[in-house]
Amino acid sequence: MAHRVHCFNPGPAQLPLPVLEEVQAELLDYKGTGMSVMELSHRAPEYAAIQAEAQKDFKELLGLGDNWHILFLPGGSSTQFFHLPYNVLNGNGKADYVNTGSWSKNAIKEAKRFGDIHVAHSAENAEGQFLYIPTQDQLNMRKDAKYLHITTNNTIAGTQWETFPQPPNGVWLVADMCSDLFWRKFDFERFGMFYASAQKNMGPSGVTVVAIRDEFLSLCSDDVPTMVSYKTQASKDSLYNTAPTFAIYVVGKVLKWLKGLGGLDAMEKLNRKKANLLYRALDSKPDYWVTSVRKDSRSTMNVVWRIRNDENLEKKFIGEAKAAGLIGLKGHRSVGGIRASIYNAVSMEGVEKLVNVMETFAKANP
Repeated sequence: MAHRVHCFNPGPAQLPLPVLEEVQAELLDYKGTGMSVMELSHRAPEYAAIQAEAQKDFKELLGLGDNWHILFLPGGSSTQFFHLPYNVLNGNGKADYVNTGSWSKNAIKEAKRFGDIHVAHSAENAEGQFLYIPTQDQLNMRKDAKYLHITTNNTIAGTQWETFPQPPNGVWLVADMCSDLFWRKFDFERFGMFYASAQKNMGPSGVTVVAIRDEFLSLCSDDVPTMVSYKTQASKDSLYNTAPTFAIYVVGKVLKWLKGLGGLDAMEKLNRKKANLLYRALDSKPDYWVTSVRKDSRSTMNVVWRIRNDENLEKKFIGEAKAAGLIGLKGHRSVGGIRASIYNAVSMEGVEKLVNVMETFAKANP
């Protein structure tokens, strides 16, 4: 059996081992075609079946109806930071954004190129930290905005929306769900659109999924470049040009894996169990494992902490953890510290091993 570590990378992140084994088994000859999926034409019926099945499972897992289009696009979530306002605002529309972290800030920066952008709330403090998610009452929203944009989970800050905000009537909710889509079920009734690059919870890097409902699609301009146009991508079923076919194929495998586990109810139970175990360990030694995020805003996907605010201790811990087969625990370069990204494919065993290493380290380095 291949050597495997416990991977806590923030993305590209750990993939389910059964998915990797299926991909390995089919790599040279996909279903008797004599070709790898990487060699199949994106116009081939075999590939068309792969994509259609992935779209069907995507909708089924999230409870989306036929009025939703599931687009598979290149470019990462950061590309959607400008695709979205370009399509919907196109220079003269209004949109509200909530600033809860670095990626929210990037989305706001790009959106300002294409419309009247209002920050409904910023959670950034004087030190540039993001330590909480605002409440509904803290949001200053406009009734004539076309949409309210949020980032549902903040990978760098370690914060997450547990309850989504309610925009004014007539205003759609739009979300960057890059790092927590599929961790549990969501209510998409107020959503016009959401998007997520695959390399966190959904598959490998190389493809971003944009889910957009008919009513929101109708707001999009026809006067945008072809490759940026949501209307073009929806009308051509993401196949206006060559799609990132192999990445989409793996996404489809991950969605089947999720269904096989029992769907998102089962996934949520496991994810909360993993996060609770890790947070309990951190809270048991609050002067040693320093967590700054407000407890009601803690992320279930990205757990961030410091070790007595001592960078040398943190480097030592990361090195010892790596030697124990725990990879990817270094915090983002902009904030430092420790970060454990415990996405869907990270096992309970991996989190238990992390907690054991933490306990051993704290005793040896008081």
